[in-house]
Order: sequence, then structure tokens, then C-alpha cells
Amino acid sequence: MVVGSVRGQSLSKASVESLKALGQTNEVDRLRLALNGAGLAAFDWTIPDDRMVWDGTSDALRQHPDMLRLQSGRLFRAWLSPEGRAQLLDFLEEISPSEPRFTIEFEALSPSATEWFELTALRLPGSDGRAERVVGTLRPITEHKRTLTRLSYLATCDELTGHLNRTQLREKLSHVIARSQEDGRVSAYLVAAIDKLAVINETYGFDVADEVIVATGQRLAQSLRGTDVIGRTAGNKFGVILGECGEREMALVAERLRAAVRGDVIETRSGTVSATVSIGAVWLPEGAANSQEAMLRAEEALERAKHLGRNGFVIYAQSAQRESQRRRLMGIADEMMSALDDNRLVIAYQPIIGAKSRQPEHYECLLRLRRLDGTIAAAGEFIPAAEQLGLIRLVDRRVLEMAVAQLYKYPNIRLAMNVSGTTAGDPSWLQSFINYVRENRAVAERMTVELTETAALQAFEENARFVSRLRDMGCRVAIDDFGAGYTSFRNLHMLRVDIVKIDGSYIKNLSKSPDNQLFVRTLVDLAKNFQLETVAEWVDSPEDADLLQRFGVDYFQGFYFGKPEIEPEWAALPSTVDVE
Repeated sequence: MVVGSVRGQSLSKASVESLKALGQTNEVDRLRLALNGAGLAAFDWTIPDDRMVWDGTSDALRQHPDMLRLQSGRLFRAWLSPEGRAQLLDFLEEISPSEPRFTIEFEALSPSATEWFELTALRLPGSDGRAERVVGTLRPITEHKRTLTRLSYLATCDELTGHLNRTQLREKLSHVIARSQEDGRVSAYLVAAIDKLAVINETYGFDVADEVIVATGQRLAQSLRGTDVIGRTAGNKFGVILGECGEREMALVAERLRAAVRGDVIETRSGTVSATVSIGAVWLPEGAANSQEAMLRAEEALERAKHLGRNGFVIYAQSAQRESQRRRLMGIADEMMSALDDNRLVIAYQPIIGAKSRQPEHYECLLRLRRLDGTIAAAGEFIPAAEQLGLIRLVDRRVLEMAVAQLYKYPNIRLAMNVSGTTAGDPSWLQSFINYVRENRAVAERMTVELTETAALQAFEENARFVSRLRDMGCRVAIDDFGAGYTSFRNLHMLRVDIVKIDGSYIKNLSKSPDNQLFVRTLVDLAKNFQLETVAEWVDSPEDADLLQRFGVDYFQGFYFGKPEIEPEWAALPSTVDVE
């Protein structure tokens, strides 16, 4: 039999004959059909005469230059990679093995492409215990191999730049700190951030911003010593480990890195782009006892460097004030974890009023923390700490769960909930959010999800997918604090959001600020052109409300119309659905 000799005949028979006729097909033809369907090639190899007989699908062996030559075991072995050939010979030469079945994976030797196969076979021994006959199948596994290779790569490397990802960089940083603690060597950790990347995104587009990120990473890497390590830790940030580094060397390295980026423009598909980086650094092990602490303190130094303007450099230095702030953050973290465990995180509901009806249309969910003494803490007292300490994902999830429970309990209300900037940049969390909404699709049409303008911009593509999937399930999506960042209406249109919430700093005392009136009126007109509804935040007076209504704003939110309440009037009414 020759590979594929009956393929066309068998498939034609399967396609035109009835299932009854197929059931009457003889056993050999049914076996051939099964091989065709599974994409397998079967072989029968008799060792004494070195003859191989094949059947099945020619697709399985499409990379062999001359399939007819595979009728010889010698030629078949020559087709295998050296490693695969050695494995096969080991099985064939073994005398009376305890397990006659075996499986090997091999790369085919082909000039046109790299192909991988899995060979599964049964060896039948002769009277001397040596293999006399081998019967088995061959299955192409190239795509599977490529998938495993890609997953292995992504487990250690950043997909865009090819540098180490944050997890691997942190692991290497832990080794460097441990070694420094053992032998007294001085090391350092630096974090370099591309200045004003959001402006580059807005001006040139996200594809060009990616080119700038890649080029910056290359320039940083080329400026390092062979023993130094670089990785990408965030969208616009690179972490650098300097294995052995004195005080003077750190300053020289930092200047060399900054000069490498600012020294020449970056060529992109949209033209030349100028970029700079700011750098924060920490000594090791003096400045940090572990990798997490090192990264946090380098980030702290980076924030101080940014305050100096573009191209800044600051080394972390301990201070009593910062240590006090750190202890305060840890205290807040402990209180928050306790509140999560004790269900002391609660929602305050602030009404969002229809500009024409002057009645509540929906409510925004604003988080509050009920302290052990019964007092209530506003979100501003603990959310920044939650974001810094990585607890915000737990908090955002709890808000989602509480809001969904209220939507089930009160079928006549509509609720809006926020996704924090930190959470919006976490693809796995966004996926879990989508999954939870899908599980509770019955109330999705009464949900509005709010993303801040800056968060939506920093992770644009991921958030665009997030917004699209939410809207497909019936949710509405709003951009919060619009006007505080760099997002254009073109980007809002690409995000497919429904609502724009105008930043309250432009609304407060609007009737007394001609400049803000011009800005707000322009925003509202543009929003109407893009069929976007508008919400004015911080509306605190009837004069401002009347002015905003004349501008065409759709909704008001502010203390003049209602403060956030943990127990709003509608929550005191009997619910129509019991929720445990």
C-alpha cells in the first residue's frame, strides 16, 4: 500500500453514501477512513527486509520531498533528525524490552520547513528477542510544538520587546540580593520609564508607541554590561539589575542609559520620534531586603525623578517621613483585609440625575469602609493604598459582587461601578470580570462600567476588547474624569463607549468661569457628534445645572442633587427578589 492511495476514494464514498452504506463498508476501508479523519499515517515495518508499508493520509507526511522513498526503513530513518533517529534505534536494538510500546517525537529533515511528528508504535520481537516487526502511526504535531514553544517563551519573556518579563526579572533580582547579602557585594536595581508615553500614544498612535517602547528597550540593553540584566516591568517601564555596582558606577550607568535614549531620534513608520527616560534606583542589599521591596523603592525614587521633569535620575534614600508613610500604608492594608473578611466594605449610592427630568436615572456605586468603631471611611482614605499594595483587584471584585446582588434584589434600579486604573491594566482580572458579568447576564443591561480616561489610554487595546465584550452582553460603558488626560474623541469612538463623564474640576463654579464654559460646551458638542451621552460631575448649584442643561448635558451628578448614601430610599423598600 502507498500513502494516500485510497484517500480520495474513501472520502468520496463517505461523502456520497448513506450512513447505512458506510456501516456496510468492510473493516479495512473503515480503518482507512478513521486514519483519514484523525490525520494519521499508519505503517507496517518488517525489519528483516527493511520494507515499510504505509496507509492513511498523505497530509501527515506532506513535508517529505518524495513519499515513495519512505517504503524503506533506512530512508525513513534518514528523514528523522539525529536525536529522533537515535531514540528510534535505541528502541529497535533493545532485546526483549519490558514494554513493547514506545512513543518518540522527532523533527523531520526538510529543506522547506520545520515539521514535528509523533511516532507511536508497537515492536514485535523475533525468536531472539530483537525487533522483527514494528507497527504504528505517525501524527504531525508541529502546531502543538509551536504553541508549547510560545507558551514557554511568554513564561519568561515580554512578548513585545523580547526582554525578561516582570516575574522572571524579579526572580533574578531575588538571587542578586541573596548573593549580595552573603558575600557583601554592592548591587543595584534601576527602573527606567519612558517620559510622557501617553502623549506619544495620542500624537502618533499606539503602533508607533510600541515601536518607541521596543527601540528604547534595545538602546537600554545595548548600553549595559554583559553581566547586567534587563526586563520590562510595565507598559513604559524597564527594570535593570546591576550585579556589581559602586556609587560612582551607578551614576555613570544611569547617565549612559538616559543618553542612549535621548541622544538620537527614533525612526518609526510615522516619522521620527524623540524620547527620554527618567530613572529611579536603589542600592542592594542596603536599600532593600527583598525583590518586592527593591522594586517598590526604585519606583518611589522614579516618582521623585519624574517631578524633576524629563530625563531625571534619583537614588532611593530612606527618610523618617517615608518610613512613617510606609507603616501607615501597611496599617491601612491590614485594616482593608480585615474589612474584606468581615464584610465591612459597603457601597454608598450617589444619584445621577437626568438633566431634563431632574429625577434619578441611575446610581454610581462609591466604596466606603466601615471601621470597627462604626465610623465610615471614604474611598480616598484607603483606595490609593490599596492600589499601591496590590489589593485593589480584590476590592474591585467585591464591589462588582455587591452591585450585582443589589441589581438582582431591586429590579428597577440601574447601577454604575468603577474599575480602577490598576485593575484596568490587568488582562487576567478583566477576563474574570467578563466571566462574572456573563454568569449574571440577566442584570447586565442595568450595569454601567466606568473606566478612567488615563487607564483606558494606557492599556488601550486591552480595554477596547474589554469594552466591546461588555457592550455585547448589554452593559453600558462610561469614561470617567474626561478632560483630565489626553484621550481624544477619536479614541473614544474606537473604544465604543456610551457615556462621557466630564471631569468635575471643569464643572465646579462653572457659572463663574468663562474659560471652563467654553471648554465644557466644546466637549458636549463633540460628544453629541459622536452620539455619546454626557454626565457633568461635581454639579453643586442650580446656576451650574441650568447652564449645563443649556449646553446639552444629559445627566448631572453632584451634592446639589444628592450625596452618596449607604442606605438610599429605594433600598428601604421591600425587594422583589430575595438575595442571600
